[in-house]
Amino acid sequence: MPVIRTQEQVSALTSGQVLEVVCTDPGALVDIPAWCRIHGHKVLFAENQGNQSIVRLQVCD
Repeated sequence: MPVIRTQEQVSALTSGQVLEVVCTDPGALVDIPAWCRIHGHKVLFAENQGNQSIVRLQVCD
């Protein structure tokens, strides 16, 4: 589910804007960066912190 919600949020942003995703799904650390590579966005940060997965990405054209 984090990838779907990420996709929805990214569609509302413009190039250069940054989105931070915080969730409890540990798979998000693999899934969201893979989605970013496929769609041309840049992962700025991806890490587990306690029971949360945090991914920060920059929207690219």
